[in-house]
Amino acid sequence: MGVDPPEDADVPPDGHADHRDDQGGGGRAGRAGGIQAETRHRQEYYADLRVAVTAEESVTAQRIAAREQAAAEKWGETAKESRWMWAEYQRKWPPGERAQVDRSDDQPGSWRGDANRVLDPAANGRVEAACDRIAQREEEKISPALRATESQDPDRHLIGFDDRLKGRDRIKEKVSDGIELLKRSPEEAVSLVPDAIRYTFQYQEARYTQGVQTDIDRLKDQGFELDKLKNSWSDDQYKGINSQWIELDTGQRFEVQFHTRISFEAKQLTHSAYERLRTQQADAFEELVLEAFQKKITAEVPVPPGADGIPDYPERSADAR
Repeated sequence: MGVDPPEDADVPPDGHADHRDDQGGGGRAGRAGGIQAETRHRQEYYADLRVAVTAEESVTAQRIAAREQAAAEKWGETAKESRWMWAEYQRKWPPGERAQVDRSDDQPGSWRGDANRVLDPAANGRVEAACDRIAQREEEKISPALRATESQDPDRHLIGFDDRLKGRDRIKEKVSDGIELLKRSPEEAVSLVPDAIRYTFQYQEARYTQGVQTDIDRLKDQGFELDKLKNSWSDDQYKGINSQWIELDTGQRFEVQFHTRISFEAKQLTHSAYERLRTQQADAFEELVLEAFQKKITAEVPVPPGADGIPDYPERSADAR
């Protein structure tokens, strides 16, 4: 800081500086060997120190703000170009008419989705009841705890809160696969859906890493158990952190994502491409186009300082990265 602490030997017991070696002011006096002795009172020293620290913090804050502003302007151009690219993609591969699901022969109370996924009336009723219980747990316990966590820090907030409950058709798609592939009961299959309830915290870039680490501890303090955490800040298709949690009283799972404003917008811009790839309906060339589109957007997302050092849980081995 350019401010040296006063030494006890230079401050007599009465608290006043000894001016015997004062060479005309400036806050220091000569010592043998040319070393400058501190002549200020302790109170004066700490006042000067506070001024120096405040000035340095102000300069640092200005630099961070300027850097983030430059990144935001660059990202604005990237987002504009990305929307144009997606429009061009849709011009070449226009979205087809979604075929209506033929339910003419289905039993009353059953459910049918894409890829001929089916739940009979009994299974569909049990899934609906499980979804009702999920909504009740979200409303009574989980969302109030997430809101309480949010209130502890004004520098970040929950974004997309209105979409915290996954759509029931998407849950039923996963449940249908779980019943068929994993031979699970409807209730067991629902319990394995990690993001039936999901939240996203959005941070300022400069405060991201410390904020995420602090909020992970806060969620643990709320009584939630961290089940998984995947840090994707080093990936080329997606930037951010996804975590899965368990509410111990009921065993209910939920997801918490940690984003910056730009990484969240990048996720939104690439979501349609991700969904198209997820359906595995694109041919090899279209898949290459979609993956290149995602990589281009993701490459422009600034990585917050230290974000890629937040460890996975459980930690992945080096060869798994």
